[in-house]
Amino acid sequence: MLSKRIVWVAALLAAVAMLVAACGGGAPAPAAEAPAAEAPAAEAEATEPAAEEAAAEEAAAPAEEERLGATLIGEIEGPTIITDVNSYPTAFAEAPILAEKVAAGGLPPVEERLPVREDLLVIQPLDEIGKYGGVWRRGFTGPGDQQNGERVAGGDRLLFWDADEFPKLTPNLAKGWEVSEDGKTITIFLRNGAKWSDGEPFTANDIMFWYEHMYQNEDLVPVRDAFFNIDKGASLEMVDDYTIQFNFPEANTLFLEVLASSVNVFAGHVIQGDFGLGGFAPAHYLEQFHPDFVEQAELDAKVAEAGFDNWVNLFKDRNSWSVNPDLPVMTPWKTVNPATTDTWVLERNPYYYGVDTAGNQLPYIDTISMSLAENLEVLNLRAINGELDYQARHLAIANVPVFLENQEQGNYTLYLDPAQHGADGAFMFNQSYEADPEVAKWIKNVDFRRALSLAVDRDSINEIIFLGIGVPGSAVVAESSVFNPGPEYRTLWSTYDPEKANQMLDEIGLTEKDSEGYRLRTDNGERLVLEIPSIPAFINFTALAELVKEDWAEVGIFANVVESERSLVEQRRAANDLPIFLWQNDGTDELYLYPYHALPVANTSGTGPAFGDWYASGGTSGIEPPDNVKAVLDLFSQGLQAGPEERIEIGKQIWATITDEVWTMGTVGQSGAFMGVRVVKNNMGNIPSRQFNIQAGQTPNISRPSTFFFTDISE
Repeated sequence: MLSKRIVWVAALLAAVAMLVAACGGGAPAPAAEAPAAEAPAAEAEATEPAAEEAAAEEAAAPAEEERLGATLIGEIEGPTIITDVNSYPTAFAEAPILAEKVAAGGLPPVEERLPVREDLLVIQPLDEIGKYGGVWRRGFTGPGDQQNGERVAGGDRLLFWDADEFPKLTPNLAKGWEVSEDGKTITIFLRNGAKWSDGEPFTANDIMFWYEHMYQNEDLVPVRDAFFNIDKGASLEMVDDYTIQFNFPEANTLFLEVLASSVNVFAGHVIQGDFGLGGFAPAHYLEQFHPDFVEQAELDAKVAEAGFDNWVNLFKDRNSWSVNPDLPVMTPWKTVNPATTDTWVLERNPYYYGVDTAGNQLPYIDTISMSLAENLEVLNLRAINGELDYQARHLAIANVPVFLENQEQGNYTLYLDPAQHGADGAFMFNQSYEADPEVAKWIKNVDFRRALSLAVDRDSINEIIFLGIGVPGSAVVAESSVFNPGPEYRTLWSTYDPEKANQMLDEIGLTEKDSEGYRLRTDNGERLVLEIPSIPAFINFTALAELVKEDWAEVGIFANVVESERSLVEQRRAANDLPIFLWQNDGTDELYLYPYHALPVANTSGTGPAFGDWYASGGTSGIEPPDNVKAVLDLFSQGLQAGPEERIEIGKQIWATITDEVWTMGTVGQSGAFMGVRVVKNNMGNIPSRQFNIQAGQTPNISRPSTFFFTDISE
């Protein structure tokens, strides 16, 4: 197996060399060199003095991860939300291009465009008060890459996360909140004078329009979100123009975090608008596309004119932040050239409700321009060449050596933002799989899953795929997470032990093998084959799958790696057609907010999509899970309703169980491979050295990109 590993290293180094050559650079940085092959036993023997000298050198030299950490992984930091009204600025300034429009009579003065002073969103930038102007250059991959814009120009949720004390909550679109003593009523206070990007007031009416005419319209939203299930007694009411109340039949201590999260029904207008979700919408604009406000004949004419087949698709299109420049928004920037073109352009929102501590209306940067990349390699090359100002999405961890080599030439700095989720390469075993009964029998066998996990050489994968940066082990959340059940779960069923794996596979009855040493099915005597679908995104999942295939072959299990387009794989997952789903288990660091990559609570879960249908539908569809899965789902349901301390303890129980039963086979995690490889031009200011890389916060939104600026626009 070692020789095959060396072949993989050579192939990856060759790819790196090609990228370096394409950029006009030299050889990869020494810090990222591939590991050398193990020395033969005879060469490993040394005299006692030589051994002592080597041991002393090893003790003096920092580990590879420590060297990388010292240079690429900084301390988590970010801007501060000021909540003391007495510290708010009393005079205000604006971008020169807006001042020109004011002078020409095209805009009201900045004081009239902002909320009343006590209702401002005041942000203290990370390092300094910024400068106005500039175009932020980014890369994106097409209309389906909406998150690329959402992550830098979105963040329009009612509440938000603190930049350096996650999961501490901060005000955002709402200025504050109150929770009743019994925990059943949550009151949200909006900002008096906040306005949509077209200057119309943003009030509780926009939330009620969404609640009454979108969320409760079964054509727009056929299935209620589990976090706000009005069919089970949740409700929303308007107290006055700037106050709303959420009411629940039971205490809901998780709901404030739901309002701050980017992964649910209240994720904001930007992320969820084109699904009819989001928590609010511009009533004054969208009423013209809704049958509750327009005569049917008039609406039918609009549908036909726009080329849609029904009003629902027209409505969702008009409520799509990335494709409709006419849509009023509450974000720092708004789309002016849609994502359906080769250049997605966003310009500053003149009515944005945020200012810095000196009274300058945010954002500092005038324009965000995202150029379409033909493929991920092109996007990475542009970053390496210094053509992108700030990019994290789609940058490959395999290119870290090239990024390092070209930092000076490209005038940028490379940062790593490791996440807390446990597996950047996660093999999710579909326990609801039925398409092939023989394969399904083994996937559902806990000792089969454990044996496959023991057969994987994670240290080798870490060096080859993740450049030694990540943490090998199970899929359990990082030890820094409150939900981690204990350090021993990192290695549980996740240490390399092919001898034990072979023994376990024999003991469960997979004893017969073919002439090549692969284990045979027990139903027809043919070779047992496990399909691993691979999606070409974020990391080289195909290369990772091939390494696992190689390891499994050593214990007689044949894997067939099939690379396919992402949407096709996700369709097959939802249809319960995949025995294994390969992805990262991102989001599981906030288990209750984004459980889908850990637990089968929806058909988007690789660990049991048909069980997920059953859970989400209350048992009316899907496949009823076995008792052990039901027990975990019951724990999850209890955690959703529990108080904070009890919820954490339940989360630990869940992680302990699903790690022991290997619902997901982790390989390497906490590497930063997912959204954590960040290239930033050296003329950008207020850039954190490290930021929370969490699905629920949509990095870098958690760092408030409205405070980023160009120190020198001429560069």
